[in-house]
Amino acid sequence: MIVTLTANPSHDRTVTLAGRLERGAVIRAESVSSQAGGKGVNISRASVAAGVPSIAVLPAPADDPFVHELLAAGIDCRPVPTPGALRVNITVSEPDGTTTKLNSPGPTVTPDVLQALVEALQRRAGQADWIVLAGSLPPGAPVGWYAELVAALRGRGARIAVDTSDAPLRALVDGLDEAAPHLMKPNGEELASFTGGDAATLESDPVAAAIAATTLVDRGVESVLATLGPHGAVLVNADGAWHATPPETAVVSTVGAGDSSLFGYLLGDLRAQGPDQRLSLAVAYGSAAAGLPGTTIPQPHQVRPELASVRRLDLTPGG
Repeated sequence: MIVTLTANPSHDRTVTLAGRLERGAVIRAESVSSQAGGKGVNISRASVAAGVPSIAVLPAPADDPFVHELLAAGIDCRPVPTPGALRVNITVSEPDGTTTKLNSPGPTVTPDVLQALVEALQRRAGQADWIVLAGSLPPGAPVGWYAELVAALRGRGARIAVDTSDAPLRALVDGLDEAAPHLMKPNGEELASFTGGDAATLESDPVAAAIAATTLVDRGVESVLATLGPHGAVLVNADGAWHATPPETAVVSTVGAGDSSLFGYLLGDLRAQGPDQRLSLAVAYGSAAAGLPGTTIPQPHQVRPELASVRRLDLTPGG
């Protein structure tokens, strides 16, 4: 079972344009769609679609339409009551796959709500294979809350995966010596934010990305799945490093592709697959999501891991 935490859930609205986005112009949208979203929620959606039990933990009023939508989709949603309306995130999608995101901050969370979220995860840690902490933190949460949460969950049964960015990611990295998650999923830009490397180089050069990811493994993270956009992904653990290139994909929207990649890796792990197979499944899920509109999460029949190409990387100098 996969338990997900979406600390800052959102109503995701996607505006699809027939042409290029032009600042200051009046543009007619081709379509507008809305979906209950957030990184953890996306992973729970993928999990349910693949027949893997999942529980989505998140702060939300119990009668919020967000909660009802997840329950209607067959997702076991366990909301922790919180005041204030959930945020709305807007994605503008252009025909060539370019996406522009406008994310609102979300309601301010209280210490009581944060503690209730911790307890909700601790209660389920013994029955879960993975607990995924995903996305941004809401206003009011300490930037080091994910690091504190990893420490509170370690040793309770489930393995812990974290996918976040900006200040919460830096705080997590700063606290790795005290409590490291089992899996981290940065992208090239996020790798650069704490290694000092160049984001464009890390995304385009899998060896450079793998070397950067090794710094996390050296500090106690068991595995690092670094997604590199059109350049695929690298996986690094104590046994080595691998790079996977995705199958050719007509990109429609990249929103949710990283979340799908993370689920693909977790699915491969639950199937006891080797690192190369876990990586190919991760890349296949991510590319399938990129070929779908809005935040649509791929169904298993849309995922083609056999089309991904995986190679082992030699990270020795001159290798």
